Amino acid sequence: MERALGHLSEADCQVLARLRSAGEAWIVGGWVREAVAGDRADELDIATSLHPAEVKELFPRSLMVGEKYGTVIVRLDEGSAGEPIWEVTTLRSEGNYGDGRRPDEVEFGNNIEDDLARRDFTINAMAIDAEGSLIDPYSGVADLQVGILRSVGDPSERLGEDGLRIMRAFRFLDSESGTRHMDPGLRAAVSENSEMLDMVSRERIGAEMERILSGRSLRDILSQMSGDGVLERVLPGIGTTTEPAFGGNCIVNLALLCSAEADDGGALAEKLRASLVLAKEPLRAISFLHDRRGASLSVEIGSLRRFRAALPETWQELFISYSEGLGRDVGEFRGALASLESLKAGNGPLVDGKMLMEATGLGPGPRMGRLKGRLHRMQVERDLSSSDDVLSLLEELDWVDSEHEEWPALSWP
Repeated sequence: MERALGHLSEADCQVLARLRSAGEAWIVGGWVREAVAGDRADELDIATSLHPAEVKELFPRSLMVGEKYGTVIVRLDEGSAGEPIWEVTTLRSEGNYGDGRRPDEVEFGNNIEDDLARRDFTINAMAIDAEGSLIDPYSGVADLQVGILRSVGDPSERLGEDGLRIMRAFRFLDSESGTRHMDPGLRAAVSENSEMLDMVSRERIGAEMERILSGRSLRDILSQMSGDGVLERVLPGIGTTTEPAFGGNCIVNLALLCSAEADDGGALAEKLRASLVLAKEPLRAISFLHDRRGASLSVEIGSLRRFRAALPETWQELFISYSEGLGRDVGEFRGALASLESLKAGNGPLVDGKMLMEATGLGPGPRMGRLKGRLHRMQVERDLSSSDDVLSLLEELDWVDSEHEEWPALSWP
């Protein structure tokens, strides 16, 4: 542990020292787990014998976000943008979980092993004391070494206390050294207690799902979630598949996971909004991708120019990654884009409404708006560089008598 403790920042050491000046404090949680595994964690969680009010006295700028449950967000004396924070929680032992998410009542304690006994998995039930010694009453180190995920105590009891632990179990299957495996008893308990997820807020489920979808061994983990009946509770009423080649982008991975959904992108986005409480922008991106599952990867130069001009750069990358995940050959398309020269006049229209009114005699209205959009599309496809060149296109178009509702604007595909 001595080498791992060398990664503590000066601020980390300051917080620990100040807590230990008035009581006891231990490093707990993910920092310990990652240190034991030889990885490096950024967030430092701390358990202490001090009560929340006593922590507040030591750190006046603390945020009492979970005081009832013993948790305080500690901030140091000087505030600054992006300042570090520490989650400091009083040692505790809990009673019944009436709502399947939070304990009915919390009893504070002063014994670190009692506190570790209430944690979810053995690899999370370790602590480092003031001397730098590792406290590991449930053989978390051994489980890390063999790549197994076990509960602390009876797995059904642990999952029955807090339904979110089901999601956390799947998240912890992922590691830098490869996919961990659930202890058979834990896996059976996950299937038997999957209904506990119905008692967890959709926002919390969404946050855990985002972390799962950002993992490395995603196909294996999603396949197990599906086989254990968890995926259908997380994404009720959504057609899913674990066959795609998942990558490193969680938004693309979620779109790939839901690519078997029969509804259109808008309907899928609404279902995901209800299931995972996602933000507006990710939902828009997923809707876009879902509706373009079969979009042509044409390398015709006009189509490529529209792709570049009509889509934000981030969406361009999302689409290529999504198509690749679906098993499509994107090599030629990606290469053609890389060699595509920038538009001479940029992406914006060269002809505005006033110029078009003078050239056509049309007044404001739908026909004028659609004609402007059609000319903009043709400007991009042909890489025109002057307003005169764009206005000359009017000679090619039957803009007087044809149905303007059918005129295409700048879009892709």
